[in-house]
Amino acid sequence: MKFLVINSGSSSIKYQVIEMATESVLATGLVERIGEAVGRLKNTFYPGTERERESVLEQAIPDHDQGMRLVIALLTDPEQGIIGTTSEITAIGHRVVHGGEDFRESALITPAILDAIKRNIPLAPLHNPANLDGIRVAMEIFPTVPQVAVFDTAFHQTMPPHAFMYALPYRLYEQDRVRRYGFHGTSHRFVAGECARLLGKPLAECNLITVHLGNGCSMTAIAGGVSVDTSLGLTPLEGLVMGTRSGDVDPALHLFLQQNKGMDLESIDALLNKESGLKGLCGMNDMRDIHKAVAAGDQRAALALNVQTYRNRKYLGAYMAVLGRVDAIVFTAGIGENDAIVRAESLKGLEAFGIRLDPEKNGQRAREARCISRSDSTVQIFVIPTNEELAIAREAATVVSR
Repeated sequence: MKFLVINSGSSSIKYQVIEMATESVLATGLVERIGEAVGRLKNTFYPGTERERESVLEQAIPDHDQGMRLVIALLTDPEQGIIGTTSEITAIGHRVVHGGEDFRESALITPAILDAIKRNIPLAPLHNPANLDGIRVAMEIFPTVPQVAVFDTAFHQTMPPHAFMYALPYRLYEQDRVRRYGFHGTSHRFVAGECARLLGKPLAECNLITVHLGNGCSMTAIAGGVSVDTSLGLTPLEGLVMGTRSGDVDPALHLFLQQNKGMDLESIDALLNKESGLKGLCGMNDMRDIHKAVAAGDQRAALALNVQTYRNRKYLGAYMAVLGRVDAIVFTAGIGENDAIVRAESLKGLEAFGIRLDPEKNGQRAREARCISRSDSTVQIFVIPTNEELAIAREAATVVSR
């Protein structure tokens, strides 16, 4: 039961091979700089074990087809590979960013499913075409292997209309599907399931707030195990302050910048997505660099940290109001899992709501899931490492077993 997980980007392919019987990673890697003069394939066999081996290959990789064939050649290499032939792959799970309103769950890929993914390209013009490239290549290389599309947006399709609708002319929803969709759904679903296990309760009985903090950030309110609200919207720009994305701003900012700075829409979009967030405030988007700068007395770095964690607190408060009862808050992703300062500042002042962080537990570093709240906290606080590749593999296993 070896599953291949593929996350195909515009110029990259991330992949893992997972042995599903033990849920252990046999190989993980990244093909990057596809289409550039020199591409790069970095692969690790048996990561995190005594058998771990890394290899790096640099050469021209003109397209996704060539990139995927290099990966398969490495995985099946007689001397170091972890599979004999492609027939040893039982199923393939593909990350697909946008499923629109077409998909509430993962789906076995058929011509009709491919058409639906194409229909949603206007909602994710940078991501869905790249995801389709990965699917097409994999279907050519593995023509008899079942392949499953796992959608970032599917988990949030349980949101009620009052949560996903914008107060815009209704025709924009009817004609152009303008609404909140949310993203990072695979991560939020995974850590919610892990949290329910740690709480010793069925997921369907849990009310949770999951906080995904990385270079991209999002927060989700989960009632009875399903998403009822989330911070990312029509695009991955809305909501929390992120590494280079602004999060919430006044919608009239676009007109202001056009009238006063002479900027066109493309320039404004680039500014909000690539030059804003933490980077816009202090020139840095790596939180480790920001902490060093704060310690050295950099006021702009301190401002960036305060702006981000203040926004986190506002959304936590809003989602507590949405849920009424909250069993646990879960921090995940790169910053959420590793940054004790951001966690503490994001929860600062919420003690009156039953949220009591244990400073000693919060300050400890560990790779495994753990509780960091005090014993008298009525809302438990967890740090749970996300594992989107394993989540995709589990989804694929569920779909192919139907």
